[in-house]
Amino acid sequence: MWLPSYSTPSERLVRTLVVTFAAAVLVFLVAPLFIIVPLSFSNDPFFTLPVQSYSLRWYLDFFGNDRWISGVFNSVVAAVLTTILATTLGTMAALGISRPDFPARRLVMALLISPMIVPVMIVAVGSYLFFGQVGLTNTRTGLVLAHTALATPFVVVTVTATLSTYDTNLTRAALSLGASPLSAFFRVGLPNILPGVVSGGIFAFAISFDEVVVALFMTGAEQRTLPVQMFSGIRDQINPTIMAAATLLLTLSVLLFGVVALLTRRGRPASR
Repeated sequence: MWLPSYSTPSERLVRTLVVTFAAAVLVFLVAPLFIIVPLSFSNDPFFTLPVQSYSLRWYLDFFGNDRWISGVFNSVVAAVLTTILATTLGTMAALGISRPDFPARRLVMALLISPMIVPVMIVAVGSYLFFGQVGLTNTRTGLVLAHTALATPFVVVTVTATLSTYDTNLTRAALSLGASPLSAFFRVGLPNILPGVVSGGIFAFAISFDEVVVALFMTGAEQRTLPVQMFSGIRDQINPTIMAAATLLLTLSVLLFGVVALLTRRGRPASR
């Protein structure tokens, strides 16, 4: 039931008002994102609302243009490599921080999540200056490393939250039965925290795939990602193909965060 049968009329009224207000705020925040969807199916050469006629013209232009396809390929490769690195490093960091005897836990945690707090422009400039000293600017390696620095904190936070509900006695039992620490982790620990690890990996993939500021500093013409290609298209000329690309990115984001929601629900302990 939506409300307990014993709730008073005033409680039901307050609940209705709160839900209505929350729904209105959600629509206000999300509605502008979905305006791009009808624009991507427009047959007009300019951005016009309402749409006069519909077609797949801009999707055909997107999939038939080598620059857009190259951007998608570069984004996917960078995002996959970033996901692997960020998930591995973030999970290891979360395991270390979650140990009760870990020294200076709050300080280390603050340092690890600092890329989430520092403005991305500062991260981009710092990455450009740092990686420029070792010749990694305008390379895919430099882009992946910079994106890993941005994505790892999200993995750390997600896995740490999952570890807070993990019963460490399971690992102790495996160790007492003769399993090595590595075997105990992969056979006992990892299966129990896997929803959090996968959720962190999805966050890392989404962050790398959608990121544009750091990519503008770190990539050259050959490593140009899809968001950078979209930014260049807006700067150089207003092409409705950008709306098709944006709709595809929006669809991907919705799918990824839908998977995260399912994993979060699956990893939540059942109430008794």
